[in-house]
Amino acid sequence: MATNTTSPTVPAWTGMVPVDDTALAVTDTGGPGIPVVYLNGQFATQGYWRHVIAELGTGWRHITYDERARGRKSKRSADYSFEAVVRDVDAVLAAREVDRVLVVGWSYGAFVAAHWTGRNPDRALGAVLVEGAQPHDWLDQAMEQRIRRTFRRLNLFMPLLRPTGLTPRMTAAQMADCNIELGRLARRRELGPVLDTITVPTRYVVASGTSLGSKGDEQERIRASLDGVVAGNPNIEISAKVASNHDTILKKDAPTVAEAVRQVAAHHDRAER
Repeated sequence: MATNTTSPTVPAWTGMVPVDDTALAVTDTGGPGIPVVYLNGQFATQGYWRHVIAELGTGWRHITYDERARGRKSKRSADYSFEAVVRDVDAVLAAREVDRVLVVGWSYGAFVAAHWTGRNPDRALGAVLVEGAQPHDWLDQAMEQRIRRTFRRLNLFMPLLRPTGLTPRMTAAQMADCNIELGRLARRRELGPVLDTITVPTRYVVASGTSLGSKGDEQERIRASLDGVVAGNPNIEISAKVASNHDTILKKDAPTVAEAVRQVAAHHDRAER
């Protein structure tokens, strides 16, 4: 496996990577640049990263993939748990023979990036966490019921969009379970220790507006938790707070996200000298 910060020159590749009882659709731009793996939102696809990848350009090795039952090609699974998603990062990197990598995650993917980075301090070159991995106790019984109601309503039209890859090939109950599990993982007592373990340069990019399904100032109260995160770990900083909302940040503020990636890479390079 490659162990250098930059990869050996490899050709671009697109294909399926088997893992557990399923297979994931993966795209690797190849090249000799620093490998960057992009981790999607909970029900999003790798296409969401196209603006960030365009901003960074061809000097990087971009690795994207669709999670289980997401997108048009990734297969269904019996396991949609968070731990399965973290395992999938390792499976994709092993298949592409990448050892050390810069991890970028948005929303749900930011949680995955934080966990993977904390567990792999010798493999993570750094992390960029976009609008996610913010420790806050937002899940209670009322919220669980609200989540289940929301996904039952969405499931009325989601099957119509599944052939396009815009919605996952999961049941309403499975999607609700994933979202509720995330709420439990976001609790301060759960996520706080994970963030404390991160020993590599990590940058947050946060939005200002709301997200789909949020009400009032819920999103801003969640983002305020980052003050304690930054104060408690010198490796973590907030790179920028932008005007866009949670759902549009990768499109409208792609240059800012790309700049955070460059900052993390530059910080790592200085530390290696």
